[in-house]
Amino acid sequence: MIETSAAAPPVEAVTDFARDVRRDLALTPKQLQSKYLYNALGSCLFEAICRLPWYRITRAEGRLLSRWADQMVAGLGEPLTLVELGCGSGEKVAMLAESLRSRRRISVHLIDISPVALELSERTLGRLEHISVMGHRATYEEGLRRAAAERGSAATMLVLFLGSNIGNFDPPAAHDFLTEIRGALRPGDALLLGADLVKPVGDLIAAYDDPLGVTAAFNKNLLLRINRELLADFDLAGFDHRAAWNEEERRIEMHLVSRREQTVSIPRAGCTVAFAAGEFIWTESSYKYRPEEIVAQGEQAGFRSRQQWIDAKARFSLTLFVAD
Repeated sequence: MIETSAAAPPVEAVTDFARDVRRDLALTPKQLQSKYLYNALGSCLFEAICRLPWYRITRAEGRLLSRWADQMVAGLGEPLTLVELGCGSGEKVAMLAESLRSRRRISVHLIDISPVALELSERTLGRLEHISVMGHRATYEEGLRRAAAERGSAATMLVLFLGSNIGNFDPPAAHDFLTEIRGALRPGDALLLGADLVKPVGDLIAAYDDPLGVTAAFNKNLLLRINRELLADFDLAGFDHRAAWNEEERRIEMHLVSRREQTVSIPRAGCTVAFAAGEFIWTESSYKYRPEEIVAQGEQAGFRSRQQWIDAKARFSLTLFVAD
């Protein structure tokens, strides 16, 4: 069984959610933080997105991990602690853990704000007898602090930040976050960083606005969550999902576009929000990189780049950084 550290009390979580919703819907343009996409239903919808033929990141990353996992962990000291920021279903960390069967017992720390993701990871990793697992329902930063504090004094730590999660940060925030990761590591520790690369615009739009409408449901579920947790009266049929490519910033933006002039009441956030026809809520960004930019970003945060692997077909990279 996975051992899970204590989560924040539900009342506090609702209070934070309400505060952020009230603040961000008052911005221009209106925004909502992408972390709130991942409630129980949102996490399940995202797992479905990862299996769609138009969303190629997960399969590309799986190919790289299955082929190069031995190289990725070669040279890391023992005992080894794996820390995955945003564990999803646990399938990726399981691939690396499989390559470590010949070592002594491995410690794995899974960090996610979604209890569903932690439960999925429990089922995935439960079949591996050579690892012990600790789940942290926490933000990346808090979970990493816990994992760093709990590892043994002699343990080497490999932090996994996979998928296209780094793309959800704007460049200054990405630099700050990678610097924070570096600050939690000791010399000899490492970071394996996934990043989606620049590719044809048509491929990007199809990945974030799939023909089956799963990504649209994932995006609109954020409004449903606000309705359920903050007693709002969003009309889901009054908003359309839109994925737009911002060429200047090299990012995909996900929007929820108001189909008409309307006013929404959000009692638990203590606000009422007016929308003009065509006005949008910006819910997520996904920045796309060139391979050399990923290397430069890690090195600017205090790491040394050891090796980079690229899936040329899907245009996705994994880069291993070492803390000197």
